[in-house]
Amino acid sequence: MPFSSLFFLFFFLPVTLALYHLGGRHLRNATLLLASILFYAWGGIIALPVLLWIIAGNYLFGLILLQLQSGWKRRATLALGIAANLFPLIYYKYTAFLIQTLNDVLPNLHASLHIPKESHIPLGISFIAFHAISYLVDLFSGRAPGQKNPFQLGLYLAFFPKVLSGPIQRYAEAVPQLGLRRVTLADFSSGVERFIVGLGKKLLLANGLAEIADPIFQAPAAELSVGIAWLGSVCYMLQIYFDFSGYTDMAIGLGLMFGFRLPENFNYPYMAQSVQEFWQRWHITLSQWFRDYLYIPLGGNRRGHLRTYCNLCAVFLLCGLWHGASWNFIAWGLMHGALLVLERWRLAALLARLPGAVRHVYLLLFILVSWVIFRDDNLGEAWHYLGAMLGLGSLPQANPWILLKMDSQVAVVLALSCMFSLPLIPLLTDSLHRLAGTRTSRQELLFNFLAGIKVINLSVLFLLALMELAADTYKPFIYFRF
Repeated sequence: MPFSSLFFLFFFLPVTLALYHLGGRHLRNATLLLASILFYAWGGIIALPVLLWIIAGNYLFGLILLQLQSGWKRRATLALGIAANLFPLIYYKYTAFLIQTLNDVLPNLHASLHIPKESHIPLGISFIAFHAISYLVDLFSGRAPGQKNPFQLGLYLAFFPKVLSGPIQRYAEAVPQLGLRRVTLADFSSGVERFIVGLGKKLLLANGLAEIADPIFQAPAAELSVGIAWLGSVCYMLQIYFDFSGYTDMAIGLGLMFGFRLPENFNYPYMAQSVQEFWQRWHITLSQWFRDYLYIPLGGNRRGHLRTYCNLCAVFLLCGLWHGASWNFIAWGLMHGALLVLERWRLAALLARLPGAVRHVYLLLFILVSWVIFRDDNLGEAWHYLGAMLGLGSLPQANPWILLKMDSQVAVVLALSCMFSLPLIPLLTDSLHRLAGTRTSRQELLFNFLAGIKVINLSVLFLLALMELAADTYKPFIYFRF
């Protein structure tokens, strides 16, 4: 059940909000958990037993860890719990890929393995597994208390705003919010505002950019001119940002409506000037999860340069695999890991001597290339597309059918996307907050006027999004694949 569906907007969400806020305070977690289970089952009831298994299994593992004070039994319980969380992820997501990879090697050994019939990958399984591992590790390390209330643990793992595509909230951060919560009018209104902004990002910008990027990437690379190939890659780079950050905005907004403060996941990543900075701005909760639960336990940067470089490559190899069982994701992860190693080795010092604009161009070019690899499941086709961007074997003119897509509406979408990928709104908001602190009577009128304009803009944005939703075909969120 996507957030950008009419059923969610005008039935599921209003009913859930009414039951939550009008019911007793002690029933709120149970109400939210039931709503979250129904929300998840809507996307495929066949996957519901997997979610319930993870909730029940982690509840039991948590109780066992609470009973064991220290020693090898406690460590073994943690290892077994992590393995139990990884099992459904590996089984549903990676089994076919692993067998196919082995079959590519085994013919030389006159053997072959049977690839199982394609199974439905449970929605959000990658995010659910990482939340579950966070619970066990935070409990084991003493960063957070164990959970004796199954409703609270179930809500942490299955809370519907974040169950499908995050943001990934570490258990230690979520604990204070799992008890009784208070929703103020300011929090609720901020949540509605954030949700509308995310809805607009998805329906008006991301979907509009997909109308340009999809036909370009679907066309044979030999039919693409250099300009059209670059246009497609730029549009996809913007599309995936607005698609994923739009989902995150909606998730954070929904959380506020129910008294939860979910972590931020994006901070204008295309403003970064290095790959290291990019990962401090892009999918922040994923990079923090890998840092806290894998990179640091592997030794981080505490055991010499070579060990640090190996740890970085291992983390980003797994980061690529986390996104999907395909060689393009592996290549994408290793690209980021390799460049992070180069930046730590010498490249960062070299970049520091260059103007900021040059560093910015360096980052954007790398990200542009990496998104081409990320998008195409076939590495060979991705290389051909990159070749078209360089003018290798491409036609001098673009396919006329593709050019028909470039109308005035597309130009507006592209221009708005470029503009809103910059931190213009935060700059304006900061200016208004400074104005609010030392405003005269005239400034008071201006401030109230701008506040009214903001309400009007949000209302118009919501209506435009609804019009697009009613007229357009359904386009799923990109990160629903993961």
